[in-house]
Amino acid sequence: MKHIPLSIPHLSGQEARYVTEALETNWVAPLGPNVDAFERDMQAYTGAGATLATSSGTAAIHLALATLGVTTGDDDVFCQSLTFIASTNPIRYVGARPVLIDSEEETWNMSPIALRRALIQAATRGRLPKAVIVVHLYGVAAQIEEIAAICEEYDVPLIEDAAESLGTRVNGRMTGTFGTFGIYSFNGNKIITTSGGGMLVANDPALIERAFYLGTQARQQVLHYEHTEVGYNYRMSNVAAGIGRGQLEVLDQRVDARRKIFDRYDRAFAPDGVTSQVEQPGTFANRWLSAFLLPGGQAQRDAMIQTLQQANAESRPVWKPMHLQPVYRDVPFVTAEGVDVSRRLFEDGICLPSASQMTFTEQAVVIRNVRHALQTTVRRNVQS
Repeated sequence: MKHIPLSIPHLSGQEARYVTEALETNWVAPLGPNVDAFERDMQAYTGAGATLATSSGTAAIHLALATLGVTTGDDDVFCQSLTFIASTNPIRYVGARPVLIDSEEETWNMSPIALRRALIQAATRGRLPKAVIVVHLYGVAAQIEEIAAICEEYDVPLIEDAAESLGTRVNGRMTGTFGTFGIYSFNGNKIITTSGGGMLVANDPALIERAFYLGTQARQQVLHYEHTEVGYNYRMSNVAAGIGRGQLEVLDQRVDARRKIFDRYDRAFAPDGVTSQVEQPGTFANRWLSAFLLPGGQAQRDAMIQTLQQANAESRPVWKPMHLQPVYRDVPFVTAEGVDVSRRLFEDGICLPSASQMTFTEQAVVIRNVRHALQTTVRRNVQS
């Protein structure tokens, strides 16, 4: 049986033209015409005030924190717990302490109730966070307008980890543009890719100017190499940006394909009690990965992954929350009402093959195996 991947690059055919231009002009190092054009194109697509191409989405988060002046163990940064670890690790890079915030049932993203509760507790202690990092998980928008309003109320900068949500909109506005900073990822499994890379965006160009300075080794504008503070080597290569230019041209097509894949899954599984993230009114999700909650809990999820492996189809659990990771078990975790929503989402959640080039036949294989496994479990439960 042909392997059915979870999510892989889907080239447009235009990438070679931009990469060839880079090779023929010997622009293969960081910076160059492709980088400049990719930043301009991303600015136009997202509506951000300014953009900065980086070596990864993780680097973009690190630069955002560094630009905001988050530096020491006395600084707290609130971060969504249910996410990939790249959202949280940069907090430790700068020496700050993560405070992890639980998710809500509907979108699976940061709970505004839990966030407000954590901010009230922090204000009472006189230790407001230096930033809040919210994630748009699997391309479904968080309650970003409410979260942004809460952060503004407490005068705390908001960083949107939109690594998975390029193309997702809230009332016509792109995710990644509601906060002080937004970041996108172009890793190989994302909805578009540069092989590896990211983008930092902000509505204030001055913030991007500062991030550019820090991301190019904090070099002073003098003839020799002069440095008054520590910087980083975080710029995207001209070759990678060429791939990104070709990919960005077909982004809307990739979003359309992934949404159709999700819709077919959703319709097929509805009779079996399978649920997914709620697309809130006024939002438009890119559905980067089709993620679902199985009715039988973690045991059924793990069995389902094994069933799909036997059918040569790749799947995986939903991200394991950061507060359950050994490396972050010593940091605070705040829920909305004492119920650990993130844990349940992890235990019940599965991500199914979602590559935009997946065929109807390949998706039918996945659907058939999932439904058969679900119905077999129901029959066993009835018989017992």
